[in-house]
Amino acid sequence: MINIIEALNWRYAVKRYDTSKKLSEEQIDKLFEAVRLSPSSFGLQPYKILNIKSPEIREKLKVAAYGQSQVTDASHFLVFTVPTNLGEKDVDTFLELTAKVRGLTVESMNEYSEMIKGNIASRNPEQNIAWAARQAYIALGVLLTTCAIEGVDANPMEGFNPKQFDEILELKEHNLTSVVIMALGTRSVEDTYSKLKKVRLAKEDLFIEI
Repeated sequence: MINIIEALNWRYAVKRYDTSKKLSEEQIDKLFEAVRLSPSSFGLQPYKILNIKSPEIREKLKVAAYGQSQVTDASHFLVFTVPTNLGEKDVDTFLELTAKVRGLTVESMNEYSEMIKGNIASRNPEQNIAWAARQAYIALGVLLTTCAIEGVDANPMEGFNPKQFDEILELKEHNLTSVVIMALGTRSVEDTYSKLKKVRLAKEDLFIEI
């Protein structure tokens, strides 16, 4: 059995990556599959994750991330994005996939379809972006936990300029906007943060029994 507590104690938000070490395709495939299996509201998965391989683009993104070295030094760099125009077409695509996988007809899910579409229609575009971002953060959490279990270093990052990221990645053309970024790789032996004790609230200060 995997000692999840031990794994979570081992992980930390890496500040310096070892540029000489790259994650294998097998490692990345396993991490990406964990993200693919992440839960989301209705199972809709209203997000896209960009795997930025181009060194040139990563250099540009580093500037838009206030010079943080993780953007260029980590083995892999991901950008979590959400749609700016979430709507009925997204629900239709999801239900078509559901029908195919489960051997159903789309028509048999009309009631479920109307419920999801009504939920989305009850919010304005900005609210739907915020809702989709929360779903993306669930996937981010699953990825972080999987990284810890697999012994892969990672750090989520909110310190970046989303507008500049969107421009560099031309996300507007795809009706997407960036919400959070994440670096994956191997910690550098020179990263002093890896030697620090983890600081977390005590259980009695975090949980409230009613």
